[in-house]
Amino acid sequence: MSTQKLILLQEVTGLGSSGDTVEVKGGYARNYLLPRGLAIKATRGAEKQVESLRRARAAREVRSLEEAQAVAGRLTGLTVRVPARTGQGGRLFGRITTADVINAVTAAGGPELDRRRVELPSSIKTTGQHTVTVRVHPEVSTELTIEVVPG
Repeated sequence: MSTQKLILLQEVTGLGSSGDTVEVKGGYARNYLLPRGLAIKATRGAEKQVESLRRARAAREVRSLEEAQAVAGRLTGLTVRVPARTGQGGRLFGRITTADVINAVTAAGGPELDRRRVELPSSIKTTGQHTVTVRVHPEVSTELTIEVVPG
């Protein structure tokens, strides 16, 4: 199998952050990363863009570990209710998305979050309490309990 050297444009879970140079199998690059705009082929010209990507990533990230821990502390003590349209037996029409979670956190007085940092366990399609992982910093992640309520 052939491998390709790519530069990530966005964070890819399990692979790296934006600006990282990675080597992946050809099929993964050709069928997933390149068509979705998550990476570009590593060329001499693209290597020059890596530095600007790293600077942009540093500006977006929470600057220090202490700030990340403070944001994680704010999220831990937060009660988040996500209203959703429900049918018989507490089943949802559709599912809860990361955008729904971020809107509910903001409405509950929580910090602004990036949707790429919120990881849903699986499709949330029922009412009740669910646990969501939020990666605030590469070294800091926290569990957030959301309650899906009829609404």
